[in-house]
Amino acid sequence: MQNPISAKVAVLIPCYNEEATVASVILDFAAHLPDASIHVFDNNSSDYTTTRAREAGAAVRHVDYQGKGNVVRRMFADIDADIYVLVDGDGTYDASDAPNFIARLLAEDLDMVVGARTSDEESAYRRGHRFGNVMLTSVVARIFGNSFSDMLSGYRVFSRRFVKSFPAHSGGFEIETELTVHALELRMAVAEIATAYKSRPEGSASKLNTYSDGFRILLMILRLFKTEKPLLFFSLGFAICTLASMILAIPVFETYVQTGLVPRFPTALLCAAIMLFGTLLLVCGLVLDTVTRGRAEAKRLAYLRVPAPSNTHQFR
Repeated sequence: MQNPISAKVAVLIPCYNEEATVASVILDFAAHLPDASIHVFDNNSSDYTTTRAREAGAAVRHVDYQGKGNVVRRMFADIDADIYVLVDGDGTYDASDAPNFIARLLAEDLDMVVGARTSDEESAYRRGHRFGNVMLTSVVARIFGNSFSDMLSGYRVFSRRFVKSFPAHSGGFEIETELTVHALELRMAVAEIATAYKSRPEGSASKLNTYSDGFRILLMILRLFKTEKPLLFFSLGFAICTLASMILAIPVFETYVQTGLVPRFPTALLCAAIMLFGTLLLVCGLVLDTVTRGRAEAKRLAYLRVPAPSNTHQFR
């Protein structure tokens, strides 16, 4: 006997100048998730993206602040659902995998399912994208834990409690990094499922800049490292300062042992200053670690206020 309670599914599609693909994305997801509500959030498109989205039957909203992170923040704040499917509007992801993602999330009470992109098409990835993804994913794995092989995938399914506890500080394409770290830091139940990744159709162009956006993602990783693991972050600074101070102090100490004098007085002062600075970094790390634990507990409590997905729910 089926449980009468059903999960409300929302498909969220952030768009910027995607008139060539947005309609097909909407129709594909409507076909595979016929009872889901589909929402397109337009980010100041200068083409007919919103017109094509409305014609395809999606609810359309506008976000004035430029950047994918700003759009996702607005999506998560405005849309009320039990299950959220986040997918780019560029037509590169396979909508037929969405029911499997949702079924896996419900069956195992997961909070996020990431579509790990697989493709035999060389044109699906721009030059440098594949290497950059592997490198950045590896950096995050080293710092926060290894749970994903494709951290930058734009195809994900979330539980309600993930969405409503996510702070969303990012403004641009670094939002995927923040989503990943949020799950890892709260030790959420997550999974990764392979999904086909296609090249963009003719007339559609990527908005991602390989080098500038890659650098922004790397900076976001460093900011999250400082914010989420301050003791380790500042301890590295302390270790570097201590090592530099000791190296500079070696000739001063040798001269003192041999002559009983300290003729390199400026160097001795520099050594003391560097060591003092390193000690201040360590103290900052200790203080901020306490603050971070309080923030983590607050996010955890916000996360726990929302019930977990249940495998007795029938998605719609």
